[in-house]
Amino acid sequence: MLPLLAYKPSSQNQRVAGYEVASDETPLIYRRENISTYSDLQELLWASYRQAFSEHEILESFRQPFLESQFKNGQISVKELMRGLGKSEAYYRLVVEPNSNYRVVEITLKRFLGRAPYNQGELIAWSIVVAQKGIGGLIDALLDSEEYQNNFGDDIVPYQRRRYKDRPFNLVTPRYADYWRDKQAELYPKAGDIRNFLDWARAVKPQGMTLKSVTTANIAIPDMTRKDNKPAPASVRGSFKFPLR
Repeated sequence: MLPLLAYKPSSQNQRVAGYEVASDETPLIYRRENISTYSDLQELLWASYRQAFSEHEILESFRQPFLESQFKNGQISVKELMRGLGKSEAYYRLVVEPNSNYRVVEITLKRFLGRAPYNQGELIAWSIVVAQKGIGGLIDALLDSEEYQNNFGDDIVPYQRRRYKDRPFNLVTPRYADYWRDKQAELYPKAGDIRNFLDWARAVKPQGMTLKSVTTANIAIPDMTRKDNKPAPASVRGSFKFPLR
């Protein structure tokens, strides 16, 4: 196994002391020690799901009942809950499967360390970890790092540190990256690629229309005249009086 390659941290927001005034942009911090009711417990669970899976509504198939049970019973910490979510099948399907290793590293750093990659060197270093140890190895390395412990410890749900612009990291959907779009395009035949629509339209050769005249000469029109020649009833004949001139 290769050791983690060295990379130089760059100056980012979270590494510089700030003097911002709290506002709607300030992330809400969820701590285990602040839980006093069952509702607080549920909110922390949903915050963990949102941070890891980037979903506004957690589907039933994404939920992890075993992890939830352990957390509710106090058997695992928030840190171990996040570790389980990162190693889950749902995280693999949502993040790992549709992306390259570089993109997986970028998203995982944002969701579990609360920051963007420093540079290309860091992306390369962690992508080697993914190639050697898989996504589980990357999750373990990040959560067991000094950086994670110093910022989130055992009982804080990771969050985007010192966000002052743009939308939160955990709300960025990974499936719309260039890599995913290009990969999906390869799954469809060339004839069905929308980029070839213009060539396809030019190749269409509409067939001419032949007009056919229509005549009514051979159409039999039924006789609608009345065939009853009986005189009208007397009551009807006597009811009309015409003036004599």
